[in-house]
Amino acid sequence: MSHPLFAEGFKTTPWWWEEAEPAPRPAALPDRAEVVIVGGGYAGLSAALTLARLGHRPVVLDAERIGWGASSRNGGMVSGALKLASGDLARRLGAERAAAIARDGAASFPFLEELIAREGIDCDYARCGRFAAAWTPAHYRAQAAKAAFIAEATGLPTAMLPRARQREALGSDHYHGGMLAAATGSLHPGKYARGLAAAAAKAGAALVDGTRAEGIARAGDGFALRTARGTLRADAVLVTTNGYSIDGEGRSAMPWLARRVIPVGSYIIATEEIDPARMDCLFPGRRMISDTKRVLNYFRPSPDGRRILWGGRASFGPTTPEAAAPVLHGFMTAAFPELARTRITHSWTGNVAFTFDFLPHLGTEGGIHYAAGCQGSGVAMASFLGHRAGLRIAGAENAPFALADLPFPSAPTYRGRPWFLPLVGGWYRLRDRLDRLAA
Repeated sequence: MSHPLFAEGFKTTPWWWEEAEPAPRPAALPDRAEVVIVGGGYAGLSAALTLARLGHRPVVLDAERIGWGASSRNGGMVSGALKLASGDLARRLGAERAAAIARDGAASFPFLEELIAREGIDCDYARCGRFAAAWTPAHYRAQAAKAAFIAEATGLPTAMLPRARQREALGSDHYHGGMLAAATGSLHPGKYARGLAAAAAKAGAALVDGTRAEGIARAGDGFALRTARGTLRADAVLVTTNGYSIDGEGRSAMPWLARRVIPVGSYIIATEEIDPARMDCLFPGRRMISDTKRVLNYFRPSPDGRRILWGGRASFGPTTPEAAAPVLHGFMTAAFPELARTRITHSWTGNVAFTFDFLPHLGTEGGIHYAAGCQGSGVAMASFLGHRAGLRIAGAENAPFALADLPFPSAPTYRGRPWFLPLVGGWYRLRDRLDRLAA
């Protein structure tokens, strides 16, 4: 598919893969393992690293290459669980539980920074902060009401920036001011996934790719995992498949989990290189940017500061990166009209996982451990969930974790294929338009 917006050599693979495409890791499938982790993304690799550091020898299985999924496809924005630090939690769960969840969720941010430093992972990490741009004045007022709560939960400052000063953080007049949050960083997700995999392997974890777990069953005191390459027995199993918990054929290694996570396609484009002076105007301070729409946009300068990476929900139904690219370009030029002629070099997609209660979950069902549901903000949270799961499996937890063992809701008749997303997405888009018209 050609398009006037596509640059010469346009690709439908992640721009991140230009420097850090997941490498094949052919390895023999063992007959037995102490711990088997299904899913080779951030959560699975972090769990493997923690377990290996504690003297265990985990085996990580992935149906594709290790790090092939959302871990090397996301926007590279690192937040301190800002979505959890919301006053809405107190109304739903009570003030004490909400504060504990916000606190433990916010701990994912310093955990990730410490992990990167400790393991020496070269992934272009920077603590840069985020500007959350308000779609309407009402959204701005709602942000202002939550600012103190977020500052307390993250332990880092937040500040409100009114529309008159918006260009101090974002070179656009498209929004109505917004919130500056210091508890945010940026990294190269492909490099981080590669570095985390290398750290886990060096510590003693076995990484086995191209091996889909087709089913997990009790076998004596442990489990038998059926794969396309044979059966693997394990004393313990952790499932971290997140947005890839069900395949195109409707199969899942853990159907119970697939019925509780909603895979949502997220789409990203990378622009051709942009003049540095213009980039300075568009992204003063080189912060991460997101907006407050229900169908949100998230965007940022690339780590080298030469191009824009723009992500969002270009479609709530099946579509291709080629079809999504002009839609995202339209979202981008609504905020930055001066980029109307800027072409696209890459467009790609990957699945994130939402839950019905909009909370991450860690727990055990039928003896099988799981960690899932980062609501599209999983760089730090998925890494932290994996670490906490590793501690739990090893019996090394020294404090309760507020996100563990929460009730994990599903919906009647839901089996992991979200047929309702186009309907929900269309309703959310309509509400975004109505909100804007009423502003």
